[in-house]
Order: sequence, then C-alpha cells, then structure tokens
Amino acid sequence: MPRPTCLLAVATLTATVAIRPLAAQTAADSAGIHEAAMNYIEGWYAGDAARMEKALHPELAKRVVTTDARSGRSQLESIGAMTLVLRTRAGGGMHTPVEAQTKDYRLLDVFANAAVARITASDWVDFLELAKWNGRWVIVNVLWEYKPKAP
Repeated sequence: MPRPTCLLAVATLTATVAIRPLAAQTAADSAGIHEAAMNYIEGWYAGDAARMEKALHPELAKRVVTTDARSGRSQLESIGAMTLVLRTRAGGGMHTPVEAQTKDYRLLDVFANAAVARITASDWVDFLELAKWNGRWVIVNVLWEYKPKAP
C-alpha cells in the first residue's frame, strides 16, 4: 500500500484545523479584546493618544497594501505604534464627522492568548490581531483596507 505524501498529510491537517470551532474564552477575555478594539478606534476618532497607546503593543505593525499608479505593482505600507499614537495626538481621526464615525466591532476568533477582530470604520476596515500580553489584551498587528468609493 502506498504511503501518504507530506502534501496529503498537510492538506488533512489544514482541513482539520479549519473546521475546529472557536476556542472557548472567558468573559474577561472577551471584554478585554473589545476594550482594546474600542480604545483603538474611539481613541483615533477622539484624538485621544493615551487611549490609542493603551490599545497597542509597543511593537505594533499597521499595514496596508497599495498599488503604485505608474507600475501597477503592489506595495506594502507600514507604520508602527509610535507613529499611530502621534497621528492620533495630532487629531487625524478628528477630521471624520461624528455622524460618519462608524466603529462596528466583530470578534472573529480567539485561541488561548491570541485573537483576531474586525473593525469596520468610516472609510476603511481594520483586521486586528491581538495578544494577551502581561495580563491584558493589546493589538499587535493591523492589516487594513479602504472601503470602495461609492460611484
């Protein structure tokens, strides 16, 4: 009988992981993840740098994929925690009118000390990767994308 190849074993493992239900989390974890996400988006809109800083791991990477207009090639733009805190302090999010300040939150997955959440904001969508770090939930990575412009 032929032995399974590594490729088949990986495919089976991937399928098993993909169908596993969300890992159980405590009410405190759910609340901590939600608090970090709200500190992030509400801090941005309010220009509250302290709230933003509280939400972020110091080594945060916030990234967006853009397309160069001349070459048509994708490029990755990235900022760190301190840049985001400084942009918040400068009032970057305060330019969004209050009625447009959406902050729809959805917890996508939690496993042990890692979580993924989604924030749908006024003009963009943020996918937040969070970690329980020194006993509290903080955002470690953000991958974001602009919403399509209405025609």
